[in-house]
Amino acid sequence: MRGRVWNMQVSNSERANILVQALPYIKKYAGATVVVKYGGNAMLDEELKAAVMSDIVLMQLVGVNVVVVHGGGPEINAMLKKIGKESKFIGGLRYTDQETMDIVQQVLAGKVNKDLVQLLEDAGGKAIGLCGLDGSLLKADKLEGDLGFVGEIREVNVEIIHSSVKNGYIPIVSTVAAGYHGEVYNINADVAAARIAAELGAMKLILMTDVRGLLRDVADPSTIIPVVNVSDVRRLKKEGVISGGMIPKIDCCVDAVRRGVGRAHIIDGRIQHSILVELFTDQGIGTMFY
Repeated sequence: MRGRVWNMQVSNSERANILVQALPYIKKYAGATVVVKYGGNAMLDEELKAAVMSDIVLMQLVGVNVVVVHGGGPEINAMLKKIGKESKFIGGLRYTDQETMDIVQQVLAGKVNKDLVQLLEDAGGKAIGLCGLDGSLLKADKLEGDLGFVGEIREVNVEIIHSSVKNGYIPIVSTVAAGYHGEVYNINADVAAARIAAELGAMKLILMTDVRGLLRDVADPSTIIPVVNVSDVRRLKKEGVISGGMIPKIDCCVDAVRRGVGRAHIIDGRIQHSILVELFTDQGIGTMFY
């Protein structure tokens, strides 16, 4: 049953049972596409980084076509602080003037993206770093409102991702997008991951976050809701179960499912190997949207 507590202290026989339990899931996902949105504390803690990279390499080795879409908010904040510029957010989105956009592009498409490529290669994988500008992967217009160079995705062209996967690479995508008149836009990573997953016809979208999943009571981790039908999301918002920072993440999951993604998941990236628990066990972890 989904939602049971995962106990990492296991005996040898239990480890064997876990491997046996994983077999049908390995068969199920062989050749399927899984998009992982990587962000939050899982990107800041070195031990968690190593665990995520090993999970992704293992997924590829058992035949899953993995695509990683990443953010980099803390790194952007740190770089802006270095140049004496204050980070400004409106409605949870970063206000992005031209100077900030230049920093976002340098940090996301440069340092963060290439650091992740190197980490995944060091873990035994074969990675290629991409951004939304490459092959016109993401095309965007300016998002309505006074947010500067924050974009709304208009087109997703996944040919470069298909080509990379076909040639044995794990694409690692940073979320800057090309405008139609030479502009470059900052795109929310959850939104970009959902749209990319939909265009790829992914079996799963996994959003790694800093929360256990959707909780009925935010103060009580034991109240996690393991499974949600997207038709119930409106009611859960009215009841106040879905509120605050969870609203945009869950909206991305709903959008992905309605665009054809098989399942969308919000999982806790602070738990080591949470991706593998979600994919390859009966228990699962976090909240699944279908």
